[in-house]
Amino acid sequence: MDHQNQSAGRRLDSQELPEELRVLHVHQPLDVEALTKRYRDSGLDRVPNTFILYRIIGNDLYPRHAKGQSRQNVRFILENEPKLADCEKRWVLNRIFDPGERQAIIELLVQHDQSYLEIPFEAEAFAQIGWDYSAYPEPGFLSSAAFHKLEPLEQERVLTAAYRKKNLYLMNNNGARNAALEDGRSRAKWVLPWDGNCFVTASGWEAIRAAVSAAPHLPYFAVPMQRITDNAELLRDDFAPSPVEEPQLLFRRDARERFGENHPYGRRPKVELFWRLGIPGKWDRWEDDPWEQPRAEPSPELGAWGVAGWVARLASGRAHLEASTTESFKNRGRERQKAIRAAINHVTREVSAQPDPIGLTCYRFEAIEVLRAVYREQAKSGPRAGLLQTLLQNAAEALDRQPESPVDKPEPGPSGDLQDYYHPAPYWWPNPDTRDRLPYVRRDGERVPGTRMYEPQSLRFDRTRLQRLFDDTTTLALAASVTEDEQYAIHAVRWLERWFVDPAMRMNPHLTFAQVRWGHNENRGAQSGVIEMKDLYYALDAVRLLHHIGAVSSDQLERLRAWFRDYLDWLLTSEQGTKEAQARNNHGTFYDLQVAAIAAFLDDHDTLYATLARAEERIPLQISSTGIQYEEMTRPITAHYCCFTLQGWLNLLNLAARFDGSFVSRASAPGHPLRKSVEWLLAHEGFPWPYPQVDEFDHRRFNPIKALGETLRYASAVTERGEIAAAAPACFAPHDGVQIYWPLSAAAEGVGSTTKVHYLSKKGADPSVNARMGRW
Repeated sequence: MDHQNQSAGRRLDSQELPEELRVLHVHQPLDVEALTKRYRDSGLDRVPNTFILYRIIGNDLYPRHAKGQSRQNVRFILENEPKLADCEKRWVLNRIFDPGERQAIIELLVQHDQSYLEIPFEAEAFAQIGWDYSAYPEPGFLSSAAFHKLEPLEQERVLTAAYRKKNLYLMNNNGARNAALEDGRSRAKWVLPWDGNCFVTASGWEAIRAAVSAAPHLPYFAVPMQRITDNAELLRDDFAPSPVEEPQLLFRRDARERFGENHPYGRRPKVELFWRLGIPGKWDRWEDDPWEQPRAEPSPELGAWGVAGWVARLASGRAHLEASTTESFKNRGRERQKAIRAAINHVTREVSAQPDPIGLTCYRFEAIEVLRAVYREQAKSGPRAGLLQTLLQNAAEALDRQPESPVDKPEPGPSGDLQDYYHPAPYWWPNPDTRDRLPYVRRDGERVPGTRMYEPQSLRFDRTRLQRLFDDTTTLALAASVTEDEQYAIHAVRWLERWFVDPAMRMNPHLTFAQVRWGHNENRGAQSGVIEMKDLYYALDAVRLLHHIGAVSSDQLERLRAWFRDYLDWLLTSEQGTKEAQARNNHGTFYDLQVAAIAAFLDDHDTLYATLARAEERIPLQISSTGIQYEEMTRPITAHYCCFTLQGWLNLLNLAARFDGSFVSRASAPGHPLRKSVEWLLAHEGFPWPYPQVDEFDHRRFNPIKALGETLRYASAVTERGEIAAAAPACFAPHDGVQIYWPLSAAAEGVGSTTKVHYLSKKGADPSVNARMGRW
């Protein structure tokens, strides 16, 4: 194949083009005379054909690219690409966020006497960029039924669309191309703003020059591209290219069009200019998703382009993705979506996270360390006091209880399998007006006997023993960490083994029979039953603590993770889970908290950040601009649900701070609905609750909200209300949604103090402490 002759700049009949290039040909009526006149009027006809080739070096995007692949390709180009006649080579370092990679690439360029310009990565600027929901068809789309009806790959594309603004900054595809164009216009007649992995052979370059020289009146040229799976192929004398992939573009310096900087990497950033210029290809058959950026109008320079030579695209380190097949194209797209999110998630953690030293996502390790120091000090001075006394008393009681699992209930639920978790719907009562007591009737706010935790009848079901799992393992793990007494750790691990690991005893990893309403839905549970696992978020910190002190081995940790992988899959794919994700009240909030906590435990950052994006998008659907919680104010126990849901939100923000401090910063900004909700709620502190509340309400539940809000920098919402009230218990009733030992989730300052932070005192202790821990 004669690749020099195939690329003449004149318009060829499609049959004159080789088959692999016909995709680039289209019959466009061109005003050649007008183009030629413009060329001559510009004076460029008297300027020799000089070229400047920019290679834009971006970040490695794993798993789409192999790690370090950009640097390897730069080295290959520098060591093997021939000199190109009449062409200056220049590089663009495009927001490389890895300092080590950036420095290594710069050293390579300097070593080979290469010039470059740099578009720097600025961590502070990136950290301020939030999610983008503007392209979605409706508010709250990520938690909508429409979203959950999409195929998995479509869901991934929808989610990636939320990353658009972050993507535009970090990848900066078209921004860097335009920067190269502007830099090159004064340096040469023709500017090539190309991807960093483009390699030009001697024959390919001569074909490009020949095509441009034959038709210099055309301001644009498409340079077809060949994907390479092994860079060494390009060094063989018998290499025969077949350039059928998305081309690179070559611009005359007076070309008017630029790349659209509103189009992010991974979703047609270069193709959108093909459409405007009328460069045809397989992209003309691509359909737009509703959440795509809209296509621009055709350019006034529509059709003013030619085809010139070819260029190689060096290996990505993922050979199976580089074949020119439909399947490889789909796989590339799928891996690209994952890689974009993975890279952005990684950088988000690097620049804005507030990680705990041992990875805790609820409690603060420094607060536990302070409590350990208090324990040592009080060992010298006599009786324990405050939070420490509560912890050690509860730990002693936990040692007296045997670990349990769902197999310990007296009889199975509807499935007949004791290992299936079972609990009836708490507000659905047998019908007093029918013989078979069906259909059940709802009494909102009135719990069926046995559905209130720790009451005697509750042991017929699994909710109480589930709470004991959470509370006893957390208590024992904290006690072991504070006292360094291994008996606590050993007992906690027995709980974990029985509930999650032992094949004969463990709970099956689903909640299919949580909140069963007999006679309804084939006696399967309700979506609302998912909330019964809500306290996983702090119990998983117990596992981290136990692993940190060596009580849980790496093998045991992996077996626990295996259970949670299965359970997370159920949460994300089951009908109950996906419906709970759509809830617009506390159920949606605690679903997000639960999923985010498990994803963090599994290091599944894609699911974690997707959950944070969904959570942030649902905020305006749950809370008004003045801080009113829409759904919770319709309930007969409004004080409870307003505190309960807001506590869930703050717990979720506390977890989010470990991974994305920018989310927390946005949520704590003046005027944000969550901040307004904290302010609205605390404005009622010290006054009778003026809205429906048929049950008694403990006003000390404001205290954990105030303490955690203060830690999350809800400053004006908290400090104006004065000190946190004395006598707030360290352990509230589990229905309240407050993590046990909640002061350890707030700032470490004041832990164990009897004067500075009064909420750590046990004066006037609430009987719900004993009720929660199972004492009667």
